[in-house]
Amino acid sequence: MKKSSMPYRVPYADTDQMGVVYYANYLVYFERIRNELLRESGLPYIEIEKQGIILPVIEAQCKYKNPARYDDLLEISGWVQEVKGARIVIACEVRRNEDLLVSGYTVHACVNIHTGRPQRPPESLACLA
Repeated sequence: MKKSSMPYRVPYADTDQMGVVYYANYLVYFERIRNELLRESGLPYIEIEKQGIILPVIEAQCKYKNPARYDDLLEISGWVQEVKGARIVIACEVRRNEDLLVSGYTVHACVNIHTGRPQRPPESLACLA
């Protein structure tokens, strides 16, 4: 299992009126690390699309434990947790120092871009689990 991590400093635009990161922004953070994970694995999303595959999100979950605030330096991590049939589960965590702020995952369907039908992911993608 390959794990990717990236630092992210919270901009003011990510916060709500209470001064904390707006809850929906964590799904954007999950997308950022998902793209980084694929890129670091030698499979940037654009290359997956060139193979005729798209990976739409079919489920997402976030567990909020502690808030992040403006100017916090976060560490966003992600890894492929499971590949089963045409489904890929990517787990994510957001931390500030050692504190776990948010954990969750996204589930993606591996879909043929030409037919719109689910298919097994190519081995280059399946082997990331």
